[in-house]
Amino acid sequence: MPYAKKIVLRSRWGYRPGLESLVADFKRDGVLFVGVVGKDCEIIEDIIDELCLDDDDEGAGHGYAMLTSSHVDGTIEEAVSFAQSLGGKYSGVVEVVEF
Repeated sequence: MPYAKKIVLRSRWGYRPGLESLVADFKRDGVLFVGVVGKDCEIIEDIIDELCLDDDDEGAGHGYAMLTSSHVDGTIEEAVSFAQSLGGKYSGVVEVVEF
């Protein structure tokens, strides 16, 4: 089943191997937003941004357009609420993914 267009990534253990393949799955499914909450959330957000910038198959410098945010000291409920507040092309359901 494909991922929703908006993801809240709940980091329980911090950055670890497997993030790259998870982000590849997000891109494959057309995810537009990932909000990260929990351990190392700022680091994980930065890595997601880098992985999206690296996806520049035409050399145009655009990469994959994914909006990201990190919620330092935020709760999962606050991160979900923020994601739900995004409208326009970011409208839709929010899926929580444990990492």
